[in-house]
Amino acid sequence: MSESKAKNVLGEPLQSCSESPKTGFYRTGCCETGSEDSGRHVVCAVMTDEFLQFTKQRGNDLSTPIPAYNFPGLKNGDRWCLCALRWKESFDAGVAPPVVLEATHEAALRYISIEILLSSAYSSAN
Repeated sequence: MSESKAKNVLGEPLQSCSESPKTGFYRTGCCETGSEDSGRHVVCAVMTDEFLQFTKQRGNDLSTPIPAYNFPGLKNGDRWCLCALRWKESFDAGVAPPVVLEATHEAALRYISIEILLSSAYSSAN
């Protein structure tokens, strides 16, 4: 997995979120962001069935493949870079997927407190 020069929410080098499926706004595998990324795809999360259903109901279907965009569709257990505000919305609704802190860009802290992120941290023991 590749590393970016960006920092994560822990102040360390940003780690890769997912190479398969390849994620990130720029499809680098990292939750990097820039001026083109109006959605701020900075939260690396481990998909759950509950979250995938939640986001589909809000008009962003992440589970259906879109071959034209080389998008395989996500399933439970996949890692994906989510928009910070959509993740926060799902947190407020009680269906937020676990967050991989090492792969979540520090820009997420503009939208979500570190306390909330820590309380939602993914652990390989999950």
